[in-house]
Amino acid sequence: MDILKIVITVLEVIASVLLVVVVLLQSGKSSGLSGAISGNSDSYMNKSKNGSLDKMLASATKWIALVWIVLTLVLCLI
Repeated sequence: MDILKIVITVLEVIASVLLVVVVLLQSGKSSGLSGAISGNSDSYMNKSKNGSLDKMLASATKWIALVWIVLTLVLCLI
């Protein structure tokens, strides 16, 4: 049981680091005061360039968060 607990803990640490990295790589929404000062950057060309990357990062965030939750629950039950 000790080996299994160590393996799951290492996997959870890896999932945690990946989750932080993926969230930090996502582009922020320009709203609020900073969006008003810098202007509107939501042109058609800008949306089409970053759309696929943002969608991929959002999907990766959901899946990594799901894996992290499952690993946390399994670790609590061991």
